[in-house]
Amino acid sequence: MTSADSWREVFGHDDPYDEQVDGIETAVETAEDGGFTVLEGACGTGKTMLALTAGIHLVRDPDSQFERVFVLTSVKQQLRQFEEDLQTINENLPDNWDPVTAQTLVGKADVCPYNRENAGGIDDENVYSRCETLREDTRAITGEGGSTTAQNLVSRARSQQTGLADSRNQGRAAASYLETADEPTPYPPEMPEYDDLEYCPFYAQFLEDVPEDGDPIEAVPFDFDSMGLIDSEELVSLSVQHGTCPHSMMGALLPHVEVVVGNYYHAFDPVTTATFTGALLDDETFVVCDEAHMLEPRVRDLVSDAVADQTLRDAESELSRVIQPLQFDKEGKESHTTADANLVRGELQDSDVNLSEIEETREFIRDLREELDRRVTAHLEREHRGWKSNLTDLPDDEIPLRPPTQPQQDEISEWAEDRGYHDGVWVRAEAVGAVVSRILNEAEDEEKERACLPAGRVLGEWYRNDHEHYFREIVLERTWNDMEPNKSWRRAYNARLAMQNCVPSDAIGEQLGEFGGGVLMSATLEPLDVFEEVTGLNHLQENDRRPVVERTYGLNFPEENRESFAVDAPKFTYDNRGQTDEETQTRQVYAAALRDVAQSSPGNVLVGMPNYAEAKWAAETLRENSSIEKPVLLDESSADDVTEDLKDEFFGGQSKVLVTSLRGTLTEGVDYEGDKLHAAVVCGVPIINTASPRTKAVRTAYDRAFGDGFEYALTVPAVRKARQALGRVIRGWDEVGVRVLVDKRYARESWNSVRDFFPDHEREEFQPVSPDMLSLGLERFWRD
Repeated sequence: MTSADSWREVFGHDDPYDEQVDGIETAVETAEDGGFTVLEGACGTGKTMLALTAGIHLVRDPDSQFERVFVLTSVKQQLRQFEEDLQTINENLPDNWDPVTAQTLVGKADVCPYNRENAGGIDDENVYSRCETLREDTRAITGEGGSTTAQNLVSRARSQQTGLADSRNQGRAAASYLETADEPTPYPPEMPEYDDLEYCPFYAQFLEDVPEDGDPIEAVPFDFDSMGLIDSEELVSLSVQHGTCPHSMMGALLPHVEVVVGNYYHAFDPVTTATFTGALLDDETFVVCDEAHMLEPRVRDLVSDAVADQTLRDAESELSRVIQPLQFDKEGKESHTTADANLVRGELQDSDVNLSEIEETREFIRDLREELDRRVTAHLEREHRGWKSNLTDLPDDEIPLRPPTQPQQDEISEWAEDRGYHDGVWVRAEAVGAVVSRILNEAEDEEKERACLPAGRVLGEWYRNDHEHYFREIVLERTWNDMEPNKSWRRAYNARLAMQNCVPSDAIGEQLGEFGGGVLMSATLEPLDVFEEVTGLNHLQENDRRPVVERTYGLNFPEENRESFAVDAPKFTYDNRGQTDEETQTRQVYAAALRDVAQSSPGNVLVGMPNYAEAKWAAETLRENSSIEKPVLLDESSADDVTEDLKDEFFGGQSKVLVTSLRGTLTEGVDYEGDKLHAAVVCGVPIINTASPRTKAVRTAYDRAFGDGFEYALTVPAVRKARQALGRVIRGWDEVGVRVLVDKRYARESWNSVRDFFPDHEREEFQPVSPDMLSLGLERFWRD
């Protein structure tokens, strides 16, 4: 075997597809030059094995700079696929090779033993804040100047466990252990205490095992080098057997395993990278961005920011609790706050923040809340007359703080200038928040997340961020708070001052540039030039001389097993179709197309509509048609567990029709393999609501950045959504099915056609047909 194809020793199967050979060798060569491979590969291309093979080969190559592979995916099912392919690779490595070490990153809620079992006063709502408090308390007890050792805390927890059992059972029964991941832990279900202070025994064991000034990896109590992939369940099981913290084990392993599988926020969320995964963001890491068509919208959310009205309220209260002791002391009055005057003076002397800055920040936040109240009230009076008597009927809403299509200073910044709040109060708000948080934590002997620090951080960003790339608005989200007055909007809404990063390409490109190279891949990346612009890859190529190489691979399953139609129906736009209760000609055409697909196709049928309102119309239309004997299921915007139940119902029993929104979760990242799906029909081009102020601002920003905001921000993402839905049908060599696009924009070349946004091989497959010929085409395919 030559060095050029030595990657075959890593590849987990005997015979790679031709596309895999080309893709692996392209990815290896490009990464060796510090570049990125942009790969669109249809289902069946073997993208996961391709990317892992290229990355692991580079990591195992002694002449390569790469030390690890960092896999990022936004879909849990794809995360499982990477785990399965890693196991396949390890099972088929040469006999003299060590297994590829790997781990899957998950959140604290998934690995905390107490949270998993709803014990120790920890649950999904408080697991993060409780964890931080318990860790701080454990360090305080055992650190320099602490009252005991970590080993003593661990021993006490074990003895408390036995004592609790003896006291309850009077010594007649076995001790009560916390159990999780099918393993008993050495500790009780209750949180142990030391001098009336709760602490985490799992974290105490971790502190005990980490040598002073040593590498945390020395605290790992199992031989990870010989284990291959350690998934989250196995990590919990191995950790709790030893009585140590699974999340701390995850962090200890992070720099030492060869493959890390995580989510986009592990690489692009500023807080996560600063506190947890930052060590992976360097030129020794080969990055794999899976489902990369989601990279732009996901990172936009991560690099946008907001501060809630409730957070500002809590921040004002915290600032007051630091100011009042000094005021009362000056006036000779007794303070009833937890911080005393001497503590506050001492902390301020040791910081670069003074009392007048804290007072000015409090005044600013108080006035800001009053201005927020004024603006929300005026908006409701203008848009929803009589809103005070109909609080439960108010919708989610947006209040733009500048014209969305005209980048200029926002109205809150203008208001602050007019009120005399200079740049210093914005910029210093974060420093003030940090000092106030430290004072309150010291005074209340409780380390927790305070509101004044995140509020101050957002206020600082509000001032620093420009007005062309960022769009500022007030976002009103439906909620219910019985503690607020009956006629107050705060009873029905949580308001947020929000900054939308309209063009996240700089943030994405800068972060990608930290890596040594990698692969960005999806089944729906076309047009690749648009993808490279909106993710900043073109900037890396042009300015940093980092090569970007494109590859596109189509479906390699037998063509005779599938049929694809683009139905030349009237555009499914609001102007054409009318309201959902109208019997327009356009709706009649679409109802007939839905009937034809549902009636003629054996097995399950998936219907994708532009939004949930249209999905409801489609489901009702199909249910009212007596010629359709299949049950019709409707997916509505709902919680994850409800969607999972619906999916299970769709897969089980007799054939059905499932109608959903193309912006839901059932048309993307769900594997309808085998006989789970025989047809998919997409109605209309699922372009998001163009009337939204935020959408208008993004479109305007994209106009300025890329020349065509409608195409880049709206049309291309919509076509990718449609293609994702179609991709659910044919998932294997023996699968048979039909894919139907209904809308003339898919069928004809015209000024608003979207055919050019499909890769060449798909344009050729989706043959245009008139609405009245669809049934004949379907019948011929299924008959043959």
